[in-house]
Amino acid sequence: MSHSVIKLSKDALQNMKRHYTDYHKPKTPQGALFAAQVNGTSITAYNSGKVLFQGKNAEAEAAKWGSGEDKAPKKKKGDVGEHAYAPPDNLLNRELIGSDETGTGDFFGPMTVVACHLTKEQLKTVESWGIRDSKTITDKLIRTLAPRLLDTCTYSLMTLHNNKYNALQQDGMNQGQMKAMLHHQAISNVIAKLNEEGTEADGVLIDQFCPPGTYFRYLKQGKLRWSEETPLYFATKAEQLHPAVAAASILARYAFIEEMDRIEEKLGMPVPKGAGKAVDQAAQAIADRHGTDTLKAVTKWHFANATKIRS
Repeated sequence: MSHSVIKLSKDALQNMKRHYTDYHKPKTPQGALFAAQVNGTSITAYNSGKVLFQGKNAEAEAAKWGSGEDKAPKKKKGDVGEHAYAPPDNLLNRELIGSDETGTGDFFGPMTVVACHLTKEQLKTVESWGIRDSKTITDKLIRTLAPRLLDTCTYSLMTLHNNKYNALQQDGMNQGQMKAMLHHQAISNVIAKLNEEGTEADGVLIDQFCPPGTYFRYLKQGKLRWSEETPLYFATKAEQLHPAVAAASILARYAFIEEMDRIEEKLGMPVPKGAGKAVDQAAQAIADRHGTDTLKAVTKWHFANATKIRS
């Protein structure tokens, strides 16, 4: 029987414990944080940081976590999904809080972030609705699906309007920092609501927009930190992995297009989405009719589109 021993930091040890949640053994040896059995390998993680792998796949399983202190699971070159906060395989069996955002690539309109929780019963209810990534369905269908979701799930919407967005950007905050702050607040709000309802989520899945380490650094810069016991996962294209993220994507998009409707009504002019040529033409028309200050108030002013507007 092969074996392997590695040593991890306290944080990495906690990440490992979360990663193997579904494989924990009922009994834990004295001095151990947890014990698990997976892929023909017995894993015993001690509070000292030492982790013992025993079994036919011991070396392969240990290799996922590196061979020395403070090392996370091995990364494949260029694979942004290989990290200690990657979600486990059996996500569909979990009641997760999904979190996603939209509006980040649009010159006009706000940035919207939604965190959404669906119970197992609610997951069954929305299963036949065609819930998937909002980028793959039309705004018309989103306007139909979103109100039904609002009546079904537990959610929190955070909207960063353009005036505030531009002020934060002017103060040196990049878009990634803004997204991290909004995701954190939306998720915290949903956890608080679930606590009031006496419900507990099995974990949180964020549609990954930056590496987890960068996300936590952004939170620290904003004097925030993730202190919840709820496991936190990051994955790209997370809306394809769990309906809660797909639902969050739809609700975030719904909030965005509703805000775009209000902007069009206020200006009395069509306001296209995105950041292409049609957006440049609309921006110039708005500046000509309403002035640059009005245009700035409904756009992300650091985008290249702004530099194309005639003085």
